[in-house]
Amino acid sequence: MPRPNQTRRRVMGTLALVIAAGLTLTGCVTAFLPSSTGKGAPSPLPATEVAENLRSFYGQEVSWRECGSKLSCADIKTPMNWEDPGAGDLTLSLVRSAATGSNRIGSLLVNPGGPGGSGVELVKDSLDFAVDKTLQSRFDVIGFDPRGVGESSPVKCLSDRDTDKFLFDTTQPRPGQDGWLEAARTQARTYGEACKKNTGPELEFITTVNSARDMDLIRSLVGDPKLNYLGYSYGTFLGATYAELYPKNTGRLVLDGAIDPAVSSTEVSATQAAGFESALRAYLADCLTGSKCPFRGDVESAMSTISNLLESVDASPLKGKDGRKVGSSTLMTAIIFPLYSPNNWSALSDLFTSVMAGDADYALYLADMYFDRDASGTYTSNSNDAFNAYNCRDYPSNDDPAVMEQEAAKIEARAPIFGKYMSYGDVLCANWPYPDGAERGPIHAQGSADILVIGTTNDPATPYAWAQSLAKQLEKGHLVTYQGEGHTAYNKGSKCINSTVDDFFIDGKVPSSDPRCR
Repeated sequence: MPRPNQTRRRVMGTLALVIAAGLTLTGCVTAFLPSSTGKGAPSPLPATEVAENLRSFYGQEVSWRECGSKLSCADIKTPMNWEDPGAGDLTLSLVRSAATGSNRIGSLLVNPGGPGGSGVELVKDSLDFAVDKTLQSRFDVIGFDPRGVGESSPVKCLSDRDTDKFLFDTTQPRPGQDGWLEAARTQARTYGEACKKNTGPELEFITTVNSARDMDLIRSLVGDPKLNYLGYSYGTFLGATYAELYPKNTGRLVLDGAIDPAVSSTEVSATQAAGFESALRAYLADCLTGSKCPFRGDVESAMSTISNLLESVDASPLKGKDGRKVGSSTLMTAIIFPLYSPNNWSALSDLFTSVMAGDADYALYLADMYFDRDASGTYTSNSNDAFNAYNCRDYPSNDDPAVMEQEAAKIEARAPIFGKYMSYGDVLCANWPYPDGAERGPIHAQGSADILVIGTTNDPATPYAWAQSLAKQLEKGHLVTYQGEGHTAYNKGSKCINSTVDDFFIDGKVPSSDPRCR
């Protein structure tokens, strides 16, 4: 079952403080390969039009090296702090899949979401998932690991064993129980200080604004006067931020599974909780028509059964073969993971069947996939830590108990089952080593080129209303609707969506009106 491209949920109950999900990723293996400019490697643009203190970065030589069949990789340097370029630098890891046809247009930068998803591994392992053959023929597809992610000066926090304790602890008191808030704050501070110690000073500068500035550096170094970009989920926020910062440098941008940059963290939690609850209902409606469904009766009775199941494992966690326990936090993780795509609904049936029989292992298996944890207990990416680092710097937070209680009530009102497990998430970021998160607001990108914003009508992770909102905010935003289920729409089987996106990237064709694709 493939991992989803999605925006990681910022909030979760205090058993784990935060859940994360992303693509299954591995590192870029380049050992013993010769260094070269790479066959057909694009030349960087002249650095004369940038500020003098940035010219060494924009003027650096890029050394491409072979790193797989028809792929080349490179490492570049970017300012650690774009406001003070002389304070030090970070490494960014890139991969390029050269255009397969003779009619090359330029480069197409891609981001798989997260925050915390690796664009390097998206291109190396899942190129056909990222873009279709039509775009592969006309563009060099460029994947990159954003700062703090994967091979790009990564965020480092806990050992694998300590990460297990952090994510799968069932002993922490829950909200409303005695001592829960201080216990949660202590856990959050311990985690944050570990991230600060093991990552170094760059942790302060893991932000979407800085990552968007990195993208402009990449654009120049791969030789493109304008940025062509395809961003999924969180990648839409990254792309919109780029357009706000560099509107005159925008080429053709497509933002699929859009995030509304103006919504608060509470609204993110409430909307996503309602989105997942809607997706769960859609699964149940489909499941109850089949003979192998673990539920009986109607959707409402099945929802009640799931609610009782979450409460039962909270009160008495199930123990897996490896000794880890499944409480409500882990079970919620396992439920959410398959909800990203209706293609994975059969896994939900298997999950509920096993848990209702008292078996914890399939729930742990799904949670492990969610967190990029392999069978040996090794976390194969740093996506969860990078997710936390970005969100704690991108959103303001407040762990005042009265405020959190009010917000939790709002979230649970919109999603009675999911809401109670997607609240109180500000505890983590309010106790982050750099807690002064950025204020959120609308993005207009005045002066930009046309931007396509894709929204799926029953997307559980980035609800359709967010795409509608972002398309309205952007001065040159154009909404493209996919009427269906699942997270993101491009390259998922809709000929209408693919042709709309391909025509835009190749010919600059903007739909005269929303095509309302199916």
